[in-house]
Amino acid sequence: MASSLARLGAALQPRARPLAAASRRILLPQGGRWDPAAAASRPASLYACKCQVHSNVKVSPPTSEVKDGGNSSQSWRIKMLYDGDCPLCMREVNMLRERNKSYGAINFVDISSKDYTPKDNQGLDYETAMGRIHAILADGTIVTDVEAFRRLYEEVGLGWVYAVTKYEPVSTIANAVYGVWAKYRMEVTGRPPLEEIFAARRQAGECKDDKACKM
Repeated sequence: MASSLARLGAALQPRARPLAAASRRILLPQGGRWDPAAAASRPASLYACKCQVHSNVKVSPPTSEVKDGGNSSQSWRIKMLYDGDCPLCMREVNMLRERNKSYGAINFVDISSKDYTPKDNQGLDYETAMGRIHAILADGTIVTDVEAFRRLYEEVGLGWVYAVTKYEPVSTIANAVYGVWAKYRMEVTGRPPLEEIFAARRQAGECKDDKACKM
């Protein structure tokens, strides 16, 4: 048995030498000379090195940040036509836009913008869009009035707000109330009549033809 242990020790000896040599190299000072006293004074933890390999670490692929999504032609599910000059309207638009940052489902289109064109919005001219709320689904379907609000709210996780308007007689009553607001919203918000707004846009050259600002 002693001879077997001797052979085993001899077999293991070459593997231990590089580690010992590495330890001696670590302890060499800048002058390159071995200092036994300095080596003895150093803590044993200085020479201990534990390396652990984690094979189960998973790297998640990068994800793109969800933005407003209002102007993305590839991701939106519904387009909201809104009057950017209406202060009360903009409160609701800003709320929906903030919610939409987490959904990217709504494409917001300001009909008061100089760049607004009926051609890009199912032929809806400025006067028609100003008359009441309009929304356009991704398949081109146009929805108006309370249904437009319900569809928009559903896309940002607030469908419960208008859920009851799916049923009669609530639907009829809600649309009637909204119709009154749409008819008098210019006066309520302290703005001039639509006819004056159309005339001002023509004078400013924003209505290039009758299709842009139909009277």
